[in-house]
Amino acid sequence: MKTRFLFLLPLLVLLVPTAASHAAGDRFALVIGNAKYPDADSPLKEPINDARDVADELKRDGFTVEVGENLTGDAMRRAFDKLYGKIKPGAVALVFYSGFGIQSARQSYLIPVDAQIWTESDVRRDGFSIEAILGELNTRGAGVKIALIDASRRNPFERRFRSFSAGLTPVIAPNGTLVMYSAALASVVSDAGGDHSLFVQELLKEIRVPDLMAEETLNRTKMGVTRASRGEQVPWISSSLAEDFSFIPGASGSRPAETPPAPPAPPPAPVASNPPPTPPAPPPVAANNPPAPPAPPSPPPLSPKPQVDAALPPPPPPVKPAESAPPANADGGPSAAALQEDPTIKSLTAKIAANPDDVNALYRRGQVYASKGAYTLAIKDFDDTLRINSKDVEALNNRCWTRTVVGDLQGALKDCNEALRLRPNFVDALDSRGLVNLKSGAVKNAIADFDAALKINPRLTSSLYGRGVAKQRNGSTQEGSLDIANAKAMDPNIVQEFASYGVR
Repeated sequence: MKTRFLFLLPLLVLLVPTAASHAAGDRFALVIGNAKYPDADSPLKEPINDARDVADELKRDGFTVEVGENLTGDAMRRAFDKLYGKIKPGAVALVFYSGFGIQSARQSYLIPVDAQIWTESDVRRDGFSIEAILGELNTRGAGVKIALIDASRRNPFERRFRSFSAGLTPVIAPNGTLVMYSAALASVVSDAGGDHSLFVQELLKEIRVPDLMAEETLNRTKMGVTRASRGEQVPWISSSLAEDFSFIPGASGSRPAETPPAPPAPPPAPVASNPPPTPPAPPPVAANNPPAPPAPPSPPPLSPKPQVDAALPPPPPPVKPAESAPPANADGGPSAAALQEDPTIKSLTAKIAANPDDVNALYRRGQVYASKGAYTLAIKDFDDTLRINSKDVEALNNRCWTRTVVGDLQGALKDCNEALRLRPNFVDALDSRGLVNLKSGAVKNAIADFDAALKINPRLTSSLYGRGVAKQRNGSTQEGSLDIANAKAMDPNIVQEFASYGVR
């Protein structure tokens, strides 16, 4: 359960000096999904959904985003010209592209849907060079240039004029550039046949992790894709960034794994690099537990529920011996008072105070509360988000999962059902509803939900493990054991993760 809570905080907060020009208003993105190529046997299934989801996340993270779907050559040219026209000195410019790409003459080209390619020279005539795009952004003064390219696909054009130089080629880019391909150089991957590519699933999951610099975000994406594909797909990254940049405005980089000293209390460390020092226990960790003596480093953090890019919520920062532990909510998690000085929560709360209907700030604060185990507070923020927009499927899905964690299974089921009514085959909601049914004892329904999720994404470890547990409880011991073994092979922490949800 890997991608549940989102952490893209569109804030003008905690901007360190090296990132002072990277405020939300200085971030521009062009997102393109090209799927309907007349020369292909059938439309690609992934690019449109991937482009929409990437665009949504970048908007939540303060980018001004233009989205293009099934763009012709003229439309792509206009879209790039519009992006170039927005760039100011020191701005951040990001290009995401999903579709067909071809390498020619040691450059990689993005291919519009109406390209007429019969010879290699046609590639250079009709395609858009990644190097040329990055060069133009640099000329316009962009301080940080990012290209995320999901185009390492076998395409219908190359076989017309050569035996193949498959995949994409390295980019020679100006300083201040970060480029990522969905697969290794000169290699291709096939669409999985689902609604989203593995690359984008892992990319969005890592973008949502707070306190990471962009290079670390993409390196974690690379590791996630490699692990999930069992080494069959290994993304390629090239970086010449000259300054720190984070997808989340105000992030200050990941913290070390050691527990920080108590006074003064530091900002909360990203869960992925600072596992809680308390003994393993079902979440959430109660904030009123007595302080424990220092313990040896715990195992690596658990893989989280989808859209929760944190494992078990960490305990609040250690307090001085003379102080009492911060108050806790009824759900055992930290209270609003205990979290009020958290920099991201503090900034989001200020935005909400200025505009109580700021849906993005409410939604984001709910995500942060949930990541810290303050589930009651998270649910309240999701309630307010849905009061403003009752059709927000992400908020419905997130509230479904949060209610499941706190044991409100009836409310959780209602939320998941509504999310799936609004967006049929929403894989995250299927996975969440499977957990709801598993916890409530409706194992046949759980198996059906996990089956449906795995049909869309066969590598969804949480659904594979959940289905294994459900099958065992339904009497299919051997089949269940096989699912569990396969899930554990993909993610050794999956057993502990489910135990944290109360499923053993």
